[in-house]
Amino acid sequence: MSARAIVLAAGKGTRMKSAWPKVLHELCGRAMLWWVLEELHASGVQEIVVVTNPELDPLVTRFGVRTVVQAEQLGTAHAVTTALDALEPRDGTVLVAYGDMPLVDHRIFDDVQAALGGDDGAALALVTARMPLPSSFGRVVRAKSPARSASGAVERIVEAKDCTAKQLVIDEMNAGIYAFRESALRDVAARIGNQNAQAEYYLTDAVGLLIAGGGRVAAVSVADYRSVLGVNDRIELAEARALLNRRLCEAQMRAGVTIVDPATTYLEPGLQISCDVTIHPGTWIFGETRIGEGTSIGPHCRIGNAVIGERCDIRESVVLSTQLGDDVRVGPFAHLRDGNVIGNRVRIGNFVEFKKSEIGDDVKANHLAYIGDATVGPRTNYAAGAITCNFDGEKKNRTEIGADVFIGTNNALVAPLTIGDGAMTGAGSVVTRDVAPGDRVAGVPARSIAKKPRSS
Repeated sequence: MSARAIVLAAGKGTRMKSAWPKVLHELCGRAMLWWVLEELHASGVQEIVVVTNPELDPLVTRFGVRTVVQAEQLGTAHAVTTALDALEPRDGTVLVAYGDMPLVDHRIFDDVQAALGGDDGAALALVTARMPLPSSFGRVVRAKSPARSASGAVERIVEAKDCTAKQLVIDEMNAGIYAFRESALRDVAARIGNQNAQAEYYLTDAVGLLIAGGGRVAAVSVADYRSVLGVNDRIELAEARALLNRRLCEAQMRAGVTIVDPATTYLEPGLQISCDVTIHPGTWIFGETRIGEGTSIGPHCRIGNAVIGERCDIRESVVLSTQLGDDVRVGPFAHLRDGNVIGNRVRIGNFVEFKKSEIGDDVKANHLAYIGDATVGPRTNYAAGAITCNFDGEKKNRTEIGADVFIGTNNALVAPLTIGDGAMTGAGSVVTRDVAPGDRVAGVPARSIAKKPRSS
């Protein structure tokens, strides 16, 4: 039977100084809560209940998990009891985690579940970490009595606000991740009181109560305390984001991607980046982006929801919702957005913008140009200063440009418009009428200047 999980996310997060719920603040393109849920799923947990507050609850539906509302924040044990009341009792394991701990790896969830052991194992397993002092985490107090001194067994958890001066120097902290036998959790949660400095029902009190009743508590130590750090303010949010981003970069590098400077390369989960891709500093890649082998991205690029072919070279440019073929050169300072489909060996130069356009193979637009709502045939040359005038004040209109066309410098192509194969437009032309294949036009408005054969 797979484990259940209760994720505590009802806290107000006042230190974030934000109207937006804390657990929905983003790190590397995903909400803080998303990272926790993703790792729980990776650990095999199928049934998850998120404890929310009234403001947060309607916003969590997009994660596809069950929620329960903790109307009053009376402590972590009260939150867990609220979740248990909504679950049908059963035998098995209940994981308890926090929604503001996005750095937890699924292997930590695996280990704490495994620490419960078999039928005669522990009633509770909890995660601990050695942390720098001072710290606001609860201290793990180990037993000192002769009966327990050999094993150094966990005796209780003391919240930082309730610690004595001697306890505050303990550097083994409670990470706030637990695996309970469900029957033990239901029993002990009903017996937790609120006799403490905050008058709250602490889940950590379950440790002492279980031990007093003859139960065993197992501790699982993590090697790197940073993996169990929570996020409480904007500073910690930035620190967690940097750690997650480093993980994403390292995963790509292990898969054969060269990232010149991971500290200034910003990635998101779910990217498909092929081997022998090189990513230069100052680059942000996000969304459902796929990048083919041998491509070079950056420096200073923003690439989102793009499909990029092999051996492309993109520099100091923005590529959004665009598909590039192979051997395409982009930039510097190009802007490709909103649904372009671009062929092979296309050259897109500095200060060129494409929008919702289909560009054939071997097209060149090397300088300072705009192509929007257009189709451009193969081998066409689109000169500097040329633009498609696609908006008539009421709707967008398309421009159809054929193969082997030469569009002159500083042209205005007023859509709807069709320019046939092999046509040429002169410099400074305003083209308001269709141009026949092979014709030559120039002027304002543009007229045919092709030599007509003499009549006999």
